Amino acid sequence: MNKENLNLNDIVSRQFDKAAQHLGIHQGLLHQIKACNTVCFFQFPVKIGNRYEVFHGWRAEHSHHRKPVKGGIRYSEMVTQEEIMALAALMTYKCALVDVPFGGAKGGVRLNPRKYEEEDLERITRRYTAELIQKGFIGPGTDVPAPDLGTGEREMAWIADTYDAFHPGGINNLACVTGKPVSQGGIEGRKEATGRGVFYGIREAFSYADDLKKVGLSPGLEGKRVIIQGFGNVGYHSAKFLAEEGGCKIIGASDITGAIYNLQGLDIAKLAQHRAQRKTLLNFAGSRNLSRPEALLELDCDILVPAALENQITLANAKRIRAKAVAEAANGPTTPLAEEILLKKGVLIIPDIYLNAGGVTVSYFEWGKNLSHMRYGRMQKRLEEIQTRTLLESTEELIERNFPAQVLRRLAKGPDEIDIVNSGLEGTMISAYRTIREALHRSKSIKDLRTAAYAVAIKKIARAYVELGVFP
Repeated sequence: MNKENLNLNDIVSRQFDKAAQHLGIHQGLLHQIKACNTVCFFQFPVKIGNRYEVFHGWRAEHSHHRKPVKGGIRYSEMVTQEEIMALAALMTYKCALVDVPFGGAKGGVRLNPRKYEEEDLERITRRYTAELIQKGFIGPGTDVPAPDLGTGEREMAWIADTYDAFHPGGINNLACVTGKPVSQGGIEGRKEATGRGVFYGIREAFSYADDLKKVGLSPGLEGKRVIIQGFGNVGYHSAKFLAEEGGCKIIGASDITGAIYNLQGLDIAKLAQHRAQRKTLLNFAGSRNLSRPEALLELDCDILVPAALENQITLANAKRIRAKAVAEAANGPTTPLAEEILLKKGVLIIPDIYLNAGGVTVSYFEWGKNLSHMRYGRMQKRLEEIQTRTLLESTEELIERNFPAQVLRRLAKGPDEIDIVNSGLEGTMISAYRTIREALHRSKSIKDLRTAAYAVAIKKIARAYVELGVFP
């Protein structure tokens, strides 16, 4: 008990096995679902300044029960083949859980993007993309990457442009990758999608009074004290929506440079501005710096949101976690042994394969938009405005009163792309949580949300294989 296995691939495998034992699915089919179908490792040279560097790159395609496969590309010095395989598996289960018709995949290049100039990163990205193209690991109908740790809209635009150069005239070329800038075939709301999905998921989980009573919390988000570990894209947007739309009090935050806290609450907009100017969260006005950034996880709060890397809550610190709920915005932040300790303490754990599925959900919307070659809302917006205005005018005649002009404009407004995207994301997160919760309450043997989420995902994937005729 003094040591634990922190290999993410082994952890995901254990979580799979824990859920699978409750399902009565044929062992051979379980082996097929669990196995990573294809892994590609390659090395490629790139000229950096006056020298050449050789980079290590990977792409793993975990499951082909649905096509294309889908998963982000991360740039990190910590990238390993085991990590990429584990993240690809998580993508498979995540997509199945939220009914996004993709198999899971993941890619990565071992590097620290902070050490390279933009022009160097562009060369690295384009060469990595060329390798993927030559090996058949990218394409609108085969394998569709997206942003992940260390990458963003900029890198996705480079990937799309490189793919287009290799496939001149392909009318669906933009669908080879998601997370692109809106002006380059992206979709409104994609950048903040994972963080917004985290908010929707926590909000839904906190709407069930019976569940929250068990952990000593009242229903609703208003006034809940929240700590955000990892103030990157996901952490920032999670904090923003939890504060602005949920009414939560963000009392602590951290990034790669350190951690801060203020028990009276942090102004997230000002904190983001401070970090943009200073390149750090430290020394933010009204807050205190923590001498040990990892101590942020151990502060008393209602909701702890790990939004950084895997293996943040482990056997070493689990007993000191004082949060009443852990909402996993990152992949694999809680180890199995740590989870056992938290569950015994009565902590509500909202699992990663559900909670951070907002990114791939909106990526699915973007992929569909690229294939349809039509912006969401473009054809129906004006028609819906006319229909709604006609209804409102009829209502005014019936009640013999007029709506204020400002209210009339707001009510009659047809949906823009962002409205449709957010509506679709919200509905997806609500529906998925209710499915997980129902599976948990229906089962006599499953005792936690993570196991219930895996069970739901595995059953859906198993059904797909049976329907395909792969297994009788």
